[in-house]
Amino acid sequence: MKNIFYSLFIIFFVACSNNDEIKNNPNIPDYNFNTGSLINTDLPQFSQLKFANNYITLYDSFGVNGIVLYHLGGEQYVAYELTDPNHTPSSCSTLTVEGIIATCSCDDGNSYEILNGIGIDGTTGTYTLQPYFTETSGSIIRVFNN
Repeated sequence: MKNIFYSLFIIFFVACSNNDEIKNNPNIPDYNFNTGSLINTDLPQFSQLKFANNYITLYDSFGVNGIVLYHLGGEQYVAYELTDPNHTPSSCSTLTVEGIIATCSCDDGNSYEILNGIGIDGTTGTYTLQPYFTETSGSIIRVFNN
């Protein structure tokens, strides 16, 4: 339960602004999804999430172009859509993650930090990464948008 409040704080921090356009990004469709018990840190493919400063990407069936899930530490995780928030979904708007930076392959090469969803210097547009809810229960990390 503690983690869901932290996730809500992150969403509030990232999404709130005097500009309502920041909160309602017309570029990213609002898809409902739920990873359920898929992400289990006891499984080898997700075991790196037991340690802070690690992440996984899931490109199939979640979000528009996939999600990135980053472990901040303790039971605190953040998850973001892997679509550049400043482009409509296209072949170049899917973000690729290296380290803590997610970058699109469009001509502008927008890049965002997966720690907080904010664009790095040189990123064009006003939108931050689309955050998703996270919840932990033992070794299960659930990411959802509903």
